[in-house]
Amino acid sequence: MAPDRHGVRSRVSSWSRSTRAYCGRTISDAERRLPVLTTLTGRLLAARIMEAGTRLAAQIFLTAVPLLFIVAATAPYTIRNNLLHSVRAVFGLNGASAEQLQELYATDGGDLREGTSVIGTLIVLLSATSSSRALARICQRAWGLGAAPTRVAIWRWFAWLLTWLLVLTLQGPVRSGFGAGLWLGVPLSFLSGVCIWWWSQHLLLAGRMPWLPLLPAAVLAAAATSALSITAHLYIPRALNRSLAEYGPLGSVFTLLSWLVAVCVVLTAALTIGAVLAKETFLARYLGTPVDDPPVRPPPRDGRGQAADD
Repeated sequence: MAPDRHGVRSRVSSWSRSTRAYCGRTISDAERRLPVLTTLTGRLLAARIMEAGTRLAAQIFLTAVPLLFIVAATAPYTIRNNLLHSVRAVFGLNGASAEQLQELYATDGGDLREGTSVIGTLIVLLSATSSSRALARICQRAWGLGAAPTRVAIWRWFAWLLTWLLVLTLQGPVRSGFGAGLWLGVPLSFLSGVCIWWWSQHLLLAGRMPWLPLLPAAVLAAAATSALSITAHLYIPRALNRSLAEYGPLGSVFTLLSWLVAVCVVLTAALTIGAVLAKETFLARYLGTPVDDPPVRPPPRDGRGQAADD
């Protein structure tokens, strides 16, 4: 039996070596024929999409919760009502989760207003810019750019935050096609997504990239977020209601955060892939993409293993 076992091991080892060699040749051939794959792989590794997406999701969650309370306490009824319908439209809420949201925004905000100070509101707005900065870092890594000077970028963080709050408030009417129905709401939602992601990149990159090269990433980001919005209608309402029933409000936190992580990881990948595609020869001729592209490399890390620009 010993010779047989030795023969089996030899055949398995030979098969393993030949398989690795074949895979290596296949990958090398693909990289030679499609050099975009090498560039895309390097850029995705440099962007660290899982880490960056998870961080962005956490920052957005920490930004959204206090801002929702501030809007409920200080905004006029019309704005609160539009925001309520927009959140329902985005997530397709029903049942217990919809009732809790309705209770927050159905009141006149007097009790919340008493517990909300001007200083507290300013602190929330200042801390909320962390989501703007996190998205700016993602865009910078996608294009291989360094951080913009703070004096140039600081007003852009606030502008992006306030604009997205306005966009979220208008999601209800946009998704319903302003009353015309889904036949107009779906393409209108996609086109508005392209415009907002196009503008977001240009704003957070401090105007260091021309408009046209940013278009592929905007289209990919809008397509990804539109697709995930459809899945949110299928997943979020059931998962939220089940989490509320089993674990209370804490369960809804984990449900929303897990969905946000998925959205932000896909968004990070879309922005990075769009930047790589915009630099390909075929598209670069039409988009006017700058040719002096810096080398793709991960940002330097400090002694704790953290990125230096984080």
